[in-house]
Amino acid sequence: MDRTAGKEVGCCAIAHCSIAWHRGGTLFIAMLCTAFIVLFASEASAQCTARDVLRNHLTFKKIPSANRPPIPVRSADAVPVWKTITVGTFANSFALRNALDAAGCGTGDQAEEILARPAFTVSATKTDVELVAVSAAELGFQADTASLADIYARAQQLGFGLAAAEVAPQLRLQYLDQPIGEFLVGMEPIKTWKGVPVILTVANGGAGLVLIGQDGSADAKIPVASRFLFVRSNEAALAKAVHGLDEAAALVQH
Repeated sequence: MDRTAGKEVGCCAIAHCSIAWHRGGTLFIAMLCTAFIVLFASEASAQCTARDVLRNHLTFKKIPSANRPPIPVRSADAVPVWKTITVGTFANSFALRNALDAAGCGTGDQAEEILARPAFTVSATKTDVELVAVSAAELGFQADTASLADIYARAQQLGFGLAAAEVAPQLRLQYLDQPIGEFLVGMEPIKTWKGVPVILTVANGGAGLVLIGQDGSADAKIPVASRFLFVRSNEAALAKAVHGLDEAAALVQH
């Protein structure tokens, strides 16, 4: 009886609370809910922080590691697909940059500048791109370093093609369980406003996932252990054809 009475008294007390307290309590609860919503939204959108990367390692299906012992490559056709990504999913480069920001992916100053350059474009056609990972050592270079021009020439001789610049930021968004390390995207360098040629690098430096720029000059010295992401030459030719159609369509619309 005492416990029942206590409940009744409690209910009466709550029922007869002042209107002012009720309004204040409602406001407090609303503010608290809003705070939780904001916190949840920020947690849901950020995917590139070190903590998120660890969680992604435990959640995502593991893709084959590209950090295998160097084996000399005889032909691009003999190299298995490392990862397939999708390009052409954003209306323009501005939307792509916003997506990187929303995901909490760090973007270096040079990379940020490259993404804003007119030479950086996105495909108007949604397309899957198969990437292959190969090191300069696997391409046959035996010294400690090799020039970027020589690496590209050897890669193309073996049937590898250069990827579109859009591949780098798209890979950053679609490769959220990257282990510590980095990949240089085999792409045509894009020049900064000062005329400095830059290629893009997708990296996990330990503090989170980032997209950064690297020296893209022909004589840039690259450690032979560095891993590049290429496409196969036939896919590169197809991508150029599609990109040409995209540009033609854009000109017609204007």
